[in-house]
Amino acid sequence: MKTCLECSAKISGREDKKFCSDGCRNAYNNKINKDSTNFMRNINNKLRKNYRILAELNVEGKSKASRDKLLTKGFDFEFFTNILQTKTGNTYYFLYDQGYRSLDNDYFMLVKKEI
Repeated sequence: MKTCLECSAKISGREDKKFCSDGCRNAYNNKINKDSTNFMRNINNKLRKNYRILAELNVEGKSKASRDKLLTKGFDFEFFTNILQTKTGNTYYFLYDQGYRSLDNDYFMLVKKEI
């Protein structure tokens, strides 16, 4: 007889079943996937906030925004997920599929990567 990975109750039903209920499955997965430290939680929150700001300002998939506009909304330029260097020498900073690159006069080109 198999037991639930969350509460150790006996499981009946399908052979490959791992949890006795949806509640136990959710509780188990929430424990496994939670941020393990405040440091990780704070960084993930900053990444999410930056992503939301870019997505809000870049509805069309390509647009421009000033540094002041980004900073006013709370954008933090120190937090991004990856950097893309193009063959032409342009450097894009990405937060998942939303990206930006510096232009002249404190403006930024906002782009969305097709996934």
